[in-house]
Amino acid sequence: MKAFNIVIAGVGGQGVLMASKVLAESALASSMDVKQNEVHGMAQRGGSVISFVRIGAKVHSPVVLPGTADILISFEPLEALRYLHYLKPGGKLVYNKACINPSTVAAGLATYPGDVAQRITAACPDARAIDALQVAKEAGNAKAVNMVMVGSVMKGLPIDSEVVEGVVREISRGKGEDVNMAALRGGAATA
Repeated sequence: MKAFNIVIAGVGGQGVLMASKVLAESALASSMDVKQNEVHGMAQRGGSVISFVRIGAKVHSPVVLPGTADILISFEPLEALRYLHYLKPGGKLVYNKACINPSTVAAGLATYPGDVAQRITAACPDARAIDALQVAKEAGNAKAVNMVMVGSVMKGLPIDSEVVEGVVREISRGKGEDVNMAALRGGAATA
């Protein structure tokens, strides 16, 4: 199997790194080679966070090059637009509809673009927007958006969904396991 490239983008505090860990651990549990890399940036201040997960029979580098991602998972619309150039032709984009104002917008130095969804659709007509925040709330915790987003792409991964569920169960044992499992399944239902 040639490398399968996943890019996960979001804002600091949304759980991008946990989602990345779930996907990497799921690949390992499936006896695949995996490389993971993340850029935290200004994550602690609500800044942009991006993570790469590459899985396959043999993976040599943790870096996903622009134009090579099979899937782009974005926890925020503006972050989807910012990292859209990573998708390969025919790649899949799934993004959360809930907007988070960047620090420049919160400080009144800029405005959040009103046409983000239209720009995403123009660049990637097959992009799928989901209300991950609402699904997470229904699962029991708004912070479970990351598991909703992982669930939303499970069927498109070269990893069995049951393996992903097992990893989420193990990682969250004693720390919101029921909520994370409900969020994961809620995300899968959006697919």
